[in-house]
This record gives sequence, C-alpha cells and structure tokens, in this order.
Amino acid sequence: MGEDGAVTSAPQRPDGPTPATRLIATDLDGTLLRDDKSVSERTVAALAAAEEAGIAVFFVTGRPARWMGVVSDHVQGHGLAICANGAAVVDLHAIDRHAATGRGSSGREFVQVRPLPRITALKVVEAVRAAAPGSSFAVELTTGINYEPQYPPFFQDPGANVATAEELLHEATDDDAAPVLKVLAHHSELAPDEFLALARSVAGAYASITRSSPTSLLEISGPGVSKASTLALCCEERGISPAEVVAFGDMPNDVEMLGWAGTSYAMGNAHPDVIAAASGRTVANNEDGVALVIERILADRTARTEA
Repeated sequence: MGEDGAVTSAPQRPDGPTPATRLIATDLDGTLLRDDKSVSERTVAALAAAEEAGIAVFFVTGRPARWMGVVSDHVQGHGLAICANGAAVVDLHAIDRHAATGRGSSGREFVQVRPLPRITALKVVEAVRAAAPGSSFAVELTTGINYEPQYPPFFQDPGANVATAEELLHEATDDDAAPVLKVLAHHSELAPDEFLALARSVAGAYASITRSSPTSLLEISGPGVSKASTLALCCEERGISPAEVVAFGDMPNDVEMLGWAGTSYAMGNAHPDVIAAASGRTVANNEDGVALVIERILADRTARTEA
C-alpha cells in the first residue's frame, strides 16, 4: 500500500467463493477512466475480451448522456449505459447515430428515465438553501443543463439557461416539460462530506443525495433512484442475479451499487466510504485497476474450463 493509502499491488480478492460473472458494472471517472479522462489500451482490450467471453459490461456513471462520448466507442452490443446516477438508461449507439447524421440526440437515446419530480426538487432546494446559505444550484434535464448565476459555469454547455433554481423548476410542469434528471448543489466554503451530511439531514427524506466530485458538489435524484436501483432493474430484465455481478467504484455515489453487487471492488484511489462498502479492492484508476480484475476473472474462467 502506498503512502496515500492506495493499493499498489495485486487486487484483494473478496473472501469466499464467487459464482460465475455474467455482468461487470463500472463507474467511469476515477474508476475506468484515467485522470486525463482517457481509456487506456489495456482497459480497451480487457473490455473487448469480456464481451468476447459473453460477460456484459455496463457503464454506470453520474455523467449525463451528452458526456458519454469518451466511452461510446467501447460500449458493447447492447449499447446501453446507466447515466445521471441511475436517473437514465441511454442507448449510446443511438447517440452515435445522431451525431453521425448531424441531427443531434433529439432525446431518442433515452431508453428509461427515472425523473426527479419538480415539486420534490423545489422542496430540496428550499431546505438546502435554508440550511446552507451560499448554496447555488443547477438543474439537469434530459435536454441539457441550466443553472443559477452563482453556480460554477458549465463551459461544456454554453447553451444553458441561467436563472434561479426556483424559476427553472417553476417554468413548466412535469407533464409538459423535459424531465428533471437531477439537481446539483454547490457550496464554495463547506467541506464536501460536511455539505453532503448536512443536505441529507435536511432533505434526505425527499430525495436521494450523493456526491461524486472531489469538490463540494452534491447530486440530487428522485427518491430511491441510484446507480444500484437502476442497475438492479437492468439485471432483473436479463435474469442476472446480484451474485453474478462484479462492480467497481471510487466515490460515495458508488456505495449502494458496490453493496448490492455480489462482488465489488473499491479503487486504490477510493473514498473511505467506498472502501468500507466494497468486498475487495483493486489498484488505482491510473494503474488500470478495472482491467486488472477483468483479466483475472477471464483467466480464472479459462483455468476452470481447462481443469
């Protein structure tokens, strides 16, 4: 283990026997992706080998669908990814088709949406704003993001509307507007875990609140919506049990997923809550920790076949 607590040797295997792996669920930032947001050649090869072996791979991320280009070339035949912390299942093949024709995404890449009701979002904004003065908010829709004037600007989304969260959420009803995938809350002074604990204490009864950023940026989804709950739905549709799933993550928004999966790995660079939730640990994202475990899974499968 390195001086910063990161694992620098082979992954720790979870205790006890594990059933054959049928699905790999991996977070992206800080997990599958290196810090420069690239996918290493080793990881690309491991993902391809998993698919060839008949193991489904699902990308499960807090990213919105429009930020999935970094991995769209590596999605498997099913084409699906879980985005926005479980609020949306998207077809990355459809996104690629729209981009190739110059028609934009047009919303048709969304296979499933689990929205945050606007009235609920307003309750959360009100509670967090009262408990943590200085909070600023953004509203992530299926059509893009809008944010308050004080919110750190999204340079990747220059077309965003800028207004108060109350105005953004009141401007239309749930019946005639683009669904709200999540609300983002930012604070420039509170520590990240302090802000998360405070928000959960005042608004956790209304919505699911988590974080994936190293900064004080919270992600607020509909009640019961998480990476874990949406992954569970996708697996149920395919007849895959939790015991047949191997999951990877590094931040608090991965905790529920790692606890749900039969086998799970915290990255060497993971948050302490993630290490506590996972059944095993691998090396850091910059050392191809996900690829290392996939290679071992496939090697073990080959050894059992040849035995």
